[in-house]
Amino acid sequence: MPAAYVKPYLKRGKTDAADAEAICEAVRRPTMRFFEIKSEDQQAVLAIHRARDLVVRQRTQVVNMIRSILREFQHILPTGIEAVSKFAREHGTEAQLEMPEIADEILGVMCHQLNGLNAQVDGLTKLIEQHAWYDPDARRLMRMPGIGPITASAVVATIDDAKQFETGLNLAAWLGLTPLNKSSGGRERLGRITKKGDRYIRKLLIIGMTSRAFMAKNKPEKADIWTAKLFDEKPFRLATVAMANKSARIIWAPLTKQEEYRQPIA
Repeated sequence: MPAAYVKPYLKRGKTDAADAEAICEAVRRPTMRFFEIKSEDQQAVLAIHRARDLVVRQRTQVVNMIRSILREFQHILPTGIEAVSKFAREHGTEAQLEMPEIADEILGVMCHQLNGLNAQVDGLTKLIEQHAWYDPDARRLMRMPGIGPITASAVVATIDDAKQFETGLNLAAWLGLTPLNKSSGGRERLGRITKKGDRYIRKLLIIGMTSRAFMAKNKPEKADIWTAKLFDEKPFRLATVAMANKSARIIWAPLTKQEEYRQPIA
């Protein structure tokens, strides 16, 4: 059981006996929700994802450090990580920039570290892609637009048996992609998404839908009717979150019915 669902049954004070009593009380509730325990193979795949996510965050820190050092001496790099990665690979092979020698040496250390982090990210990404292509459920999810090997592998390794969710809406709510409901007095009030559940999968889905949104804006003739109408009525970021919400609901169907994804008519 999720610990947050047991907390309301805990009486005053925190002891082992009080915790055990709260667990026994919660487990007997007819509406209590339970989750599946992950297997060792799932934990191993998720360990790769956690390691890659850590290295990506470290790479972002190093990239920001390189940009800040260059900016101190009036050297501005183009937007995007590729520009910084190219600068790091070429540092030391070209003429020294107009800056003190000690600053250039520190910059060389940061560039060397960035090259190593890029190699680690590429290696972990290839390992995740390899596991995704071997898994039949992950291959089904990769047929969906905006779902790549990393997202498909993370979803399959985290959810495992999607039948624990009664509907696709329950899966989207579990990922924190549904609006926060604060209804009272018969008046329905829906706010921002709850952001509950697995933050990593939610981030991957929104990133994938953002890429899909840019493609739909650049090539509107290839976008389906629902997506095209969504961009006409909603702001860009709200539209991408709505697309991620819909994708989470669609993900539930291939995982539970073991069927291939069918592309809607454009």
